[in-house]
Amino acid sequence: MSGKVLWTPSQERFEASTMAQFERFVGETRGLTFDDYNAMWRWSTDDLEGFWTAIWDFFDIRASERPNKMLVKRQMPDMEWATGARLNYAENILKHAEDREDEIALIVQSETFGRSELTWGELRRQVASVAANLRAMGVEAGDRVVAVLPNTETALIAFLASASLGAAWSLCAPDMGHVAILDRFVQIAPKVFIAQDGYVHAGKMVDRTDVLAQINAKLPSVEQFVTLPVVGELPEGHVAWDGLTKDDADFSPSQLPFDQPLWIVYSSGTTGNPKPIVHGHGGVLLEASKQSLHLDLSPKDRYCWLTSSGWIMWNSQFGALGQGASVAMFDGAANHPDLSVVWRFIASENVTYFGAGAAYYSTCMKAGVTPREEVDLSSIRSLGSTGSPLSSDAYDWIYRDVKADQWLAPIAGGTDLAGPFVLGHPGMPVKSGEMQCRALGTAVKSFDPNGRELVGEVGELVCTEPLPAMPLFFWGDTDGQRLFDSYFADYPNVWRHGDWISIDEQGASVIYGRSDATINRKGLRLGSAEIYQAVESLSFIMDSLVVDLEFLGRDSFMPLFVVLADGLTLDNALKEQINTVIRDQVSARFVPNEIIQIKEVPRTLSGKKLEVPVKKLLLGGDPAKVVNRDSMANPDSFDFFIAYADARANA
Repeated sequence: MSGKVLWTPSQERFEASTMAQFERFVGETRGLTFDDYNAMWRWSTDDLEGFWTAIWDFFDIRASERPNKMLVKRQMPDMEWATGARLNYAENILKHAEDREDEIALIVQSETFGRSELTWGELRRQVASVAANLRAMGVEAGDRVVAVLPNTETALIAFLASASLGAAWSLCAPDMGHVAILDRFVQIAPKVFIAQDGYVHAGKMVDRTDVLAQINAKLPSVEQFVTLPVVGELPEGHVAWDGLTKDDADFSPSQLPFDQPLWIVYSSGTTGNPKPIVHGHGGVLLEASKQSLHLDLSPKDRYCWLTSSGWIMWNSQFGALGQGASVAMFDGAANHPDLSVVWRFIASENVTYFGAGAAYYSTCMKAGVTPREEVDLSSIRSLGSTGSPLSSDAYDWIYRDVKADQWLAPIAGGTDLAGPFVLGHPGMPVKSGEMQCRALGTAVKSFDPNGRELVGEVGELVCTEPLPAMPLFFWGDTDGQRLFDSYFADYPNVWRHGDWISIDEQGASVIYGRSDATINRKGLRLGSAEIYQAVESLSFIMDSLVVDLEFLGRDSFMPLFVVLADGLTLDNALKEQINTVIRDQVSARFVPNEIIQIKEVPRTLSGKKLEVPVKKLLLGGDPAKVVNRDSMANPDSFDFFIAYADARANA
């Protein structure tokens, strides 16, 4: 697996890193020394109590009460963390305002509003003002505050205000269809709904007033609507967002249990609604602090991750803020007026750490963009990537055409646990196509179908020990069965994530793509059930099947197979209707690459669509091994997909 070495850090750079500082701290306070990183990693996954307590102490987590014991119950999925602790996530972010009040916390570049800045002091003041107004609306700990907002300071402020009260936050991107948004928000019965009624994208105003009206009408639990008007007037009965930010109020965050719900994010499912994943204040705080060691973040940094507000990387920005770094937020089309617009932004703002989805780098590479010739990237120390596998060609392009002397450290993890499994290390060389190491505290391994650990071979990515930021629960999953089925049904007491991975003897890894039926389009993940709900709402669609053929080294390709009503033949007009309903109800990001008419969808005897076997087949799997035809209700239906796979292979 070992790729060619593209960059090696100097000893001086590593010794100045937060990772090296943490290692020295452990030595000074615990008397522990390690021969190499793998020895420290083994300690961190064996002695979970000692490791996570060291993280708490090193980062000086602010809390009114320390935990009685860091890990109370170790066995997954019923692990229990930090009983007795009382803290608040927002307080640990905004503590930097106390001695850096006039320094820049946020830089926002928005197609809709232009460029703006917020100091730490002003950020804290606006958060306190919004929190006071939410409290006046009756928001209490445990309530849900939801929003449809872009990646600007509005969403960030509203989130921190909600968190300061102990309310759970949930956010959808404004380009999502109303059905997809309602599938998320209806499940969690929000008390307050915050939205912006329009935004500029690629130079064009997008009016969302009608979509928001449809959403508002179907959220009966909402007691107060808050609107940031851009294209229309403030609707009757709504409160204006700007009015919430103007007060001078004390910032008085509630002291909450370690496992108080912080936010609700959504991951995909092949059946049913999206999974509403609940993460807690303490777990996210510890995970983000630990992750900052692997990103080498400090108050000296300016951090930017190119993200929509509907991706877990939106949430990750708070990890940088939590370390006192300034965060630069980019809200707009990454290709308007050209693909260099983001590179110009990070150069002009002297960004030191820039991250993006692997698809963004790949798009720039294929378009022949050469940032090093177009802008001054002397401030860049590190680049990150995630969302889908970053190919070796993209590694090479980054070091050739972006910047040679910088640390490229892709990460791979997930929405589900609000953090990475494998990522970078500031003291290790960067090798083409590889992630440098397994994350501290994260017992990640590669398993074969029988639960045997694989070394240097592709297998299922699993985690054999609990993490504090694993889901507390799924909202509404009263007996925990849906959570269990999602992660723990395949291997006893082991988390199966749904990615293909290989890990070598040194702990370096390569992610090869999704092993399940999740759709991953340029880093944004969606359950196939949401595609089906949209497509099968059309009267002429009798059934459908969609798969995402993402795999390392290949362009993502998403075919949609449809069964039409009797007598119909798929033509361009019907294809356009299908694409339109996906754009309107889901998102334009999930319009398929190809639509193919089939006679029937292959199903199991219990009626489940055979998405994973079809995916494996189309990725080159042996037709005799990817599915047991005796378990199929309609085994002959699989013949079409064998022929389709052969045709693609020979194309």
